[in-house]
This record gives sequence, structure tokens and C-alpha cells, in this order.
Amino acid sequence: MAENRVAVVTGASRGIGRAVALALAGAGQAVVVGYAGSKDAAGEVVDSIVAGGGRALAVRADVADEGAVGAMFDAATEAFGGVDVVVNAAGRLYLSPIADLDLEALDQLHRTNIRGSFVVAREAARRVREGGAVLMFSTSVVGLQFPAYGPYTASKGAIEAMTLILARELRGRDVTVNSIAPGPTATDLFLEGKDQATIDHLAQQPPLERLGTPEDIAAVAGFLAGPDGRWVNGQVLRANGGII
Repeated sequence: MAENRVAVVTGASRGIGRAVALALAGAGQAVVVGYAGSKDAAGEVVDSIVAGGGRALAVRADVADEGAVGAMFDAATEAFGGVDVVVNAAGRLYLSPIADLDLEALDQLHRTNIRGSFVVAREAARRVREGGAVLMFSTSVVGLQFPAYGPYTASKGAIEAMTLILARELRGRDVTVNSIAPGPTATDLFLEGKDQATIDHLAQQPPLERLGTPEDIAAVAGFLAGPDGRWVNGQVLRANGGII
């Protein structure tokens, strides 16, 4: 595995993406901190990495915009020499009973979660160096099937469907492709709009009796992106504390 590895992490200004960027930087990787709109938050992630002796660069990119994503990969190559790890943590959440669907909101959700995932995956497939890793994000709700999660779950099911296919398409490249499917995780995206009773109920579902943390998920990403995770390929890993 190459030294001086370089990671591109989308959605890295907050939540799980931020934790993944920090974890990969802590493992010695240079990190491109991809963000959509939170410039200050992305800058704080970069500052934290640099303060710890790492290398990082913030790049704004809408993951559904192929030009912007290509430019983000260009920036990684220009600044650090190439790309070894790609983590697409950017995502959008929209909850609604199917009978009440706002189709415009559904289109926006799918633009980010489906089109965006394919745009990032396409660029990764073209550019990731030998020995690299591609990580996408699904959700454990694909299996849990909560009411009102139909639009979101459908968008993440598409990511699960592409995971093994992309891994097989990269045969001969020594590049792994996996998806992480977190369960309830204490991020702003998850907590927004939920009352305390709902949060407490979900926290009691796993046998470990707590919500996941962004750092829990980042540890899984670090394993899959590192030398110890090389024999895991084409898989969807449900990182959810045992929730069923």
C-alpha cells in the first residue's frame, strides 16, 4: 500500500463526514475536505487537521455536479499528488409518508443521494490509485424499514445496489469498494426534527442501548480505508450497534 495516501471526503464539514476526515488525517492521510455550503465549518476541520500536524485542503463541490467533483479531484492531485481513498459522506435526508410525498423534495433528495453518489463513484473509479479504497454511505433503515423513511431508504438502496457491482468493475485494480450503513447516529442530520422521546426510543433499540456517534462510524471507515480492511470488498457493513 502506497505511503503518503490521499483521501477525498465529501460532506466533511460536519457530522459523520467530519469525523471520517479527522480519523483519516489522524492515520496520516492528507485529506481534501469536501463541502457544499458550510465554508467556515470546513475551514475549522482543515485547521484542526493542520494543527495536529496533518495536511488538508477544503474544496467546495456539489456532489451532483460532475464538473465540481472533477475539480475537487483535480485539487487533490495538484495539492497532494493523487487520490487513494474516496469517502462519499455527503447526503440529504427527507422524511415523508409516501401518500404525502413532495415530488420536488424527492427529486432534490435523489439528486444528492443517488446522482451525487454515482458522480463521486464514477470519478473515483477513474482516478483512485492502485491499493486504494472507495467508501459510500447507505443507512441501516434499508433493513429496518421505518415508516416515513421511504424516500430516503429508496435513495440509499441505490447505493447498496451499486457497491458490489463497482467492486467487480474494478477487478484488477486492487481497489476495494464498500458501503457503510449506519444506524441511528447522533448527528445534526439525524437529530433535526425529532423530539426527545423519539430520540430516547431509538437509543434503546440497539443492545448497546445508545445512539451511535460520528466517531463510531469513522472508526469503521478508517478500518475499511486502511491496510487491515483490504480483504473486505463489495460489502455493505451495517454499523448500528446491533439494532434489528
